[in-house]
Formats: sequence, C-alpha cells, structure tokens
Amino acid sequence: MANRSYLYSADTMPSEAENPQRIRCISEHNWDIPLAHKLLVGRGTTIVPSMIWNPPIGIAADYSGGAALLRDLLHAVGGGLEGDTEFADCVARTTEHLEKQEGKYFVLETGEIVSMTDDDPVASVRRLVSEDIPDAVARAEAAIAGRDDAWLASLRTDWQRHFASFYSEALYFSFPG
Repeated sequence: MANRSYLYSADTMPSEAENPQRIRCISEHNWDIPLAHKLLVGRGTTIVPSMIWNPPIGIAADYSGGAALLRDLLHAVGGGLEGDTEFADCVARTTEHLEKQEGKYFVLETGEIVSMTDDDPVASVRRLVSEDIPDAVARAEAAIAGRDDAWLASLRTDWQRHFASFYSEALYFSFPG
C-alpha cells in the first residue's frame, strides 16, 4: 500500500472539538505531497488538527484562492502543451472536480507522508507551512507572471508527477455524509 497525501474540502475548519460537518473528497496522491496540493492550500494557509490522526498535522486554506492559483498555473503550463490531449483531459477533469466539490476551505491531510521519515511529523508540517508551500506559491506566481519560464518548462516535462493526482468523490480515507 502506498503512503498518500489526502485533500478534502469543507465549509468549516477542523477543530480540536470536532471535524467539519460535511467533508468532501478532492484528491489523493501516492508517496508525496504534489505541487498541485501545495498550491491548493497556498492561500490563507494554517495548521489545523488532523481529521484522521492525533497530532496537529492538518493544513487548511482558502478554497477559492487556492483553486484560482492552480487554474492559473495549469493555464500557464498548458501554454507549452497545446497538442497534449492527455494534459488537456487532466486539466478538464481536475477543474470539473474542483468545481463540483467546492467548499470554503481545503484541508490537506499529511500524516502518511510526514510519517515516512524519522523527522517529527509536527515539525515537518510546520516546515511545509512556513517554507515549502510559500516557496511553491511564489514560484507559481512568478511563472504565471512570465518570470520563470525555465520552471514552467520543467513542469511541462514532468506534469503527471505534479498535477495528475487521483481526483474522486471517494478516497482511501472518506468521511460519512
């Protein structure tokens, strides 16, 4: 079984007292937290209690801001992949799923990924929120603005690793309701 990052949407953030009332499945990705997940939680990013595990290793963020950032980057990446129907299909499926499962917040569950090393999972999530996610957002914003063509070219070369996650209404960890 693969370790995965899990992405959900909700209308409230998880708290120590309870999970949100309605949790919608967005995506899961094997063995990594892909660039798409980092960008989707890149606006208004905060650490929250996990909905699955005990430590505070969940990450929540503004849904509409993160979805807009990813859409803008996919458009920029697509500028160099005009003939790639597989990429176009991936973008269409991703965009449709994000619209269908929309909530007020994204909630990224990192437990399986941050537990793959001997590092402290809580410290790993703090590093994600303070360094990795802001760095990914800054790089994406620069690329969208036309200031990082080399990075865009590298994304085009390996777009599946960054953007082709499993998007579904049911993930390995799904919630009732």
